[in-house]
Amino acid sequence: MLSSSRRAKPRLDLSMVMTTRVLILADCAALVLLAITIYFTRATFRRVAGALIAGVTITVLIAGVDALAGKLGWWHYPGTETAFAPALMYVAAALWYGAGAGLIGWRLIRRFGWRGFVGFVGGMGVFGPLRDYAGAAATGAIVFAPGIVPALADAGCWAGGMAMAQVVMRLVSGPARSDPLRRARS
Repeated sequence: MLSSSRRAKPRLDLSMVMTTRVLILADCAALVLLAITIYFTRATFRRVAGALIAGVTITVLIAGVDALAGKLGWWHYPGTETAFAPALMYVAAALWYGAGAGLIGWRLIRRFGWRGFVGFVGGMGVFGPLRDYAGAAATGAIVFAPGIVPALADAGCWAGGMAMAQVVMRLVSGPARSDPLRRARS
């Protein structure tokens, strides 16, 4: 038996992680990150509108993927009664991972063309699952089934979601290189 000083630290209590207050704080943090991203990417109003529409679009689809993954046993959210994450979690996803990351991808595509698109989508396909699995290990807010299939499905969701965000932004706001950058205030 390990002494009390050598015991592994327990994960955070799930009731602390998924409270409404914590989720609202996460939504506020996502809104701040989005505002910072809008400022530094110098996106026009039309591009920001496209990014927000893309964020909502992929978030609705990801909620469906979460439900399917729950039915297939790939992952689930233990703090909820449904296969979905709490609704406030999807607000943060739409603001930051949909719209915010979408604007970062837009700038990469604007600068590097198709290579920027491939690099962005591929990079998010690697970053996303690493973030999800690290978050699952730290908080227990999501539980992944063992094996490679859930990890590959998660990677596919991230890469597909980021690609879809760029497609929606292109449909709403035009090609990445078509609009000028917002001018900095003098």
